[in-house]
Amino acid sequence: MERRRAGKKYNNEFKKTIVDLYYAGNSVKELSSEYGVSEVTIYKWMKAFTPINSEEGSLTPKELAEIQKENLQLKQELDIPKKGYGHIREKITEAELNPFIEKYKEQYTVQKMYEVLTIPRSSYYNSFKKTVSNREQENQELTKEIQRIYLKSKARYGAPKIHQILVKSEFYLGLKRVQRLMKKAGIRSVTKKKYRPYPSKEKVMQLDNLLKRDFSTQTINEKWVADITYIPTIRDGWCYLASVLDLHSKKIVGYSFSRSMTSELVIEALQNAYTAQKPGKGLILHTDLGSQYTSSEFTQHVQQYEIKQSFSQKGGPYDNACIESFHAILKKEEVYHMQYTDYSAAKVAMFQFIEGWYNRNRIHSSLSYQTPQVIEDQMRKTA
Repeated sequence: MERRRAGKKYNNEFKKTIVDLYYAGNSVKELSSEYGVSEVTIYKWMKAFTPINSEEGSLTPKELAEIQKENLQLKQELDIPKKGYGHIREKITEAELNPFIEKYKEQYTVQKMYEVLTIPRSSYYNSFKKTVSNREQENQELTKEIQRIYLKSKARYGAPKIHQILVKSEFYLGLKRVQRLMKKAGIRSVTKKKYRPYPSKEKVMQLDNLLKRDFSTQTINEKWVADITYIPTIRDGWCYLASVLDLHSKKIVGYSFSRSMTSELVIEALQNAYTAQKPGKGLILHTDLGSQYTSSEFTQHVQQYEIKQSFSQKGGPYDNACIESFHAILKKEEVYHMQYTDYSAAKVAMFQFIEGWYNRNRIHSSLSYQTPQVIEDQMRKTA
């Protein structure tokens, strides 16, 4: 009875021995019976391991096939880098090699090309799966719009103001998403800390404080605040800006710029404000106790315009906080980022910031993210 070893796997040494025994004089039937291998299998082994004469010498068909396979692989390994510029492989990314692989995939297998080029095969297939999601497309569009708003503000706006403008433009998203996109794009508002001078120890006569830190208003031209700030230039040294701000609209209703800090500076700022606004009787003008505002020349103009003059308490830094806040914005968003050549250059810059940006384009959180000019226009329509 013929013995069978179903499913048995034999190594090459076993197979070759059977073939050698056949050529030694044993019949296939005998070998099959003796070693439990089917006759069909023995004939296959004989075909595979019977030496044949060739240019390479005496080789079995299997050995010859393996040599031919190795030769083909070597040829491909030499050929593929030549086509793929293997000598500069370290300078080429995986993504850049994908077109090369796509071109020669009919000639060489993808697996072989990636083996030779030492690239994971998954890189090739993943390259066809990289599609931009709807969310990513939205983020790209939003980032472009954020950059447009940011550049229009000359890098002055942070996430809260940019978010409000986006919402008004019917972009429906939250503040945190704007913050994330700005962080990812490296966008941040330009701000620097305000320089705070030490308080003067000079004794000043105390005058009436009509405002008493009550900054609430019902309409425009009800309460104004005024102050002076310093603007540095390269050639002309310190120059001075006197500003007048309406507490209701937060608009700079009048200002003046000069090389010297005199009474004429603050008088001109008040004249500009009065001419532009034409306020009625009862307007309160609040200032600090600086000599320019307490001078008889300035007081005469205030009385002439039938304006009530109000002064901060000595040592009370919060009495005139609103106008100081404007000057802080001016410094953080403009002055600290510029170097003005001379008085003329600085004067033009002050005009552009106040008239072109602050009053008409800069939105304020305290005004429900509207501009001072919009608030004033609304009040004049309802008057």
